[in-house]
Amino acid sequence: MPRKTGQQPDPAFPKGVAQPAVRALASVGVYRLDQITRLTESELLALHGMGPKAIGIIKEALRAQGKSLAKRGA
Repeated sequence: MPRKTGQQPDPAFPKGVAQPAVRALASVGVYRLDQITRLTESELLALHGMGPKAIGIIKEALRAQGKSLAKRGA
């Protein structure tokens, strides 16, 4: 019988988004992909545990849904 590791893939985020990035998002109240659209790329990069790879995966998943990260301009 296989052992459970206690880590289940989170269906709320695309495959490839690592657990440190998922925890970073949870720390700011983001638990689903559609909630990420309220954040900018700069805000995501400022989160401890969130890196360029995770952001790229997230941006691609949002693009596939016709969505994008927030844009805040000057």
